[in-house]
Amino acid sequence: YGADHGPAVSGAHNTIVTARAGKDLISSLCSGLLTIGQRFGGASDDAARQFTQAYDAGMSAKSFVDTMRREKKLIMGIGHKIKSVENPDMRVEILKKHVREHFKATPLLDFALQVEKVTTAKKSNLILNVDGMIAVAFIDMMTSCGAFTTAEVQEYIEIGVLNGLFVLGRSIGFIGHWIDQKILKSGLYRHDASDISYLNAVESRR
Repeated sequence: YGADHGPAVSGAHNTIVTARAGKDLISSLCSGLLTIGQRFGGASDDAARQFTQAYDAGMSAKSFVDTMRREKKLIMGIGHKIKSVENPDMRVEILKKHVREHFKATPLLDFALQVEKVTTAKKSNLILNVDGMIAVAFIDMMTSCGAFTTAEVQEYIEIGVLNGLFVLGRSIGFIGHWIDQKILKSGLYRHDASDISYLNAVESRR
């Protein structure tokens, strides 16, 4: 999960830039990890929070979707840039199969899949994505295994434990980028002039 999406995301980019500045593995890895936050990472924590709150409140899937739309809020864990109903994310399919086969109960997954039916009826790529799948699976695991109280499950959601899974997966990818740059003996990174030359940007708009 999330090991690497290529060099374009902020964390990978920072890791590469730092590696090419001659820094060591730990410094480069930290540079990448420090970009993780609300815009890059954190979706699983928010998805767990949103789905759990809606389910515990007894909301129907349609009511949940309608409420989020009315409040102009994104449903975290729903939607993918490339994957869709016609082109499913196999990570989600594998996780879904595992959860169905091994978990005692899957109420939050069932609710999330009902939400997916509502959202994909509007647009095909508004699927339950891997962040959402991990979120609901993690909560179902804790609530059904008998080892956690409801209050403990809620505390894990609130302190952001699920983002730790994102950090673990991304760390592997970032380390891979650092190794690549060292093996390639890449020189100091400089940003492309066309992206930072304000005079050129002004000329192009004329």
